Amino acid sequence: MLLLLLVIALFYFSGTPNQFNFLLKCPLYNTTGIYCPGCGSQRAFHNLFHGNFLEALHNNIMLLLGIIALIYHYGIQLSNHFFKTRAKSIFSNKKIRFWILGIFLLFWILRNINAYPFSLLAPIN
Repeated sequence: MLLLLLVIALFYFSGTPNQFNFLLKCPLYNTTGIYCPGCGSQRAFHNLFHGNFLEALHNNIMLLLGIIALIYHYGIQLSNHFFKTRAKSIFSNKKIRFWILGIFLLFWILRNINAYPFSLLAPIN
């Protein structure tokens, strides 16, 4: 798994997603013109690997928030494992899943409103 992540990271570091024709384009955006919650993620990964955090944020802020959430959750799990503690991640609560789903749905709706400030949530083309 780690090797696969390393290969993906090297791929996104070596070139821009726009120059590769074999990468999948968002089917929802291509057919309807509506941005899904994942639109801009490939460009966001590329920008992250090159240290362009502001551009990555502009391409898909939810991707960055998701990465931070994963680091937080697995950091607590690693801390519990190595230091024999019993700290709980906020993601251990089953109700948080509904909040996360609601936030993603709200993000999906807001990023498709073509008016300031919501247009800032749309990815850079």
